[in-house]
Amino acid sequence: MVAKIFRVLIALVAGAGGALLVYKLSQVDPLHVYLDSPWQLLAAYAVSTILFAIIGFIIAPFVIRLFVKLAKTIESRLTGMPIADLLGACLGLILGLIIASIFQSSFASVPYFGTILSVVLSLLLGYVGMTVGAKRKSDIWNFITIIPRIRAEKAEKLKEARKLPETAPPGTSYKILDTSVIIDGRIADIVKTGFMDGVLLVPAFVLDELRHVADSSDLLKRNRGRRGLDILNEISHAEQIPVEITEKNFEEVTEVDSKLVRLAQSLNCPILTNDYNLNKVAELQGVKVLNINELANSLKPVVLPGEEMQVQVMREGKEASQGVAYLDDGTMIVIDGGRRHIGQQIPVLVTTVLQTAAGRMIFAKPRLSVEQEAAAHGY
Repeated sequence: MVAKIFRVLIALVAGAGGALLVYKLSQVDPLHVYLDSPWQLLAAYAVSTILFAIIGFIIAPFVIRLFVKLAKTIESRLTGMPIADLLGACLGLILGLIIASIFQSSFASVPYFGTILSVVLSLLLGYVGMTVGAKRKSDIWNFITIIPRIRAEKAEKLKEARKLPETAPPGTSYKILDTSVIIDGRIADIVKTGFMDGVLLVPAFVLDELRHVADSSDLLKRNRGRRGLDILNEISHAEQIPVEITEKNFEEVTEVDSKLVRLAQSLNCPILTNDYNLNKVAELQGVKVLNINELANSLKPVVLPGEEMQVQVMREGKEASQGVAYLDDGTMIVIDGGRRHIGQQIPVLVTTVLQTAAGRMIFAKPRLSVEQEAAAHGY
């Protein structure tokens, strides 16, 4: 019964195609002369419709068998295809059809064959997209899941450290890390030296701040945040000192620095930072602070007045005739009368050494100038 219905439908479609063919032919200049009478045009419509309907009715069984065979073939192939291949093929097919739809407007203006070319293009790009999608399924899947995988890796890095109990066990030496010292990165080198003992404590609200920085739309902030996550992952795997995470939070406090101070007061442990403002606020509230910058300054080579050294004058100073040079560790040397030696490497004698919160600053004079002054005074 179903086959008979489909056979009739195919005959009707073929008859409609015959009528459409007569309509198209009647628009052609050499043929409209023979179809100028309404009766002739009606007879042509009738003959063409009946003829094509009969042809469609005759070939309908072959078309139905071909369609059924094609459907079974596609069904068997899809049934035996792995789900990953199937998803890749579907995505490739969709992408191919989207690309074809973009170019269809260009072929629509082509007379007579525009529609045929559009259909052929859709079939071709759809098949190519389906084939490529099935073969490159792994690459497509990796591209789709790259953002969830990045977030999962971040979450995994944060879970690798042990969680701190609400109250610190007696005798445990904790050192609280803030966001700035994690992003700075030098804490990882200090841990590797073995000079630091106890347990490094990372509050959950510091991790949240670090995650927000890593997800920032600003490229510089995003890179700093990801560097901080990498540093935290590195020190959590270090064997020299354990790293723990505390979920203890102070909901009534909004600022991260204030939360750090409250946490340090409750656990009676120092804060490890290189933030100047946090350093001062913590000291005012009686919290011990371990400042990485102060540690770096204390490890710089000691220079005494009267010592001689070889430096290269890099640029002008703020005052007239001054030149500026730098030691290998970044210490600034202000050379009185060194402006005329810019770009030269000269011997200098240290006159003054100043220690400031920002670091050490050295004042010096060119050795030749000192010798000339001594000769002028008869020394």
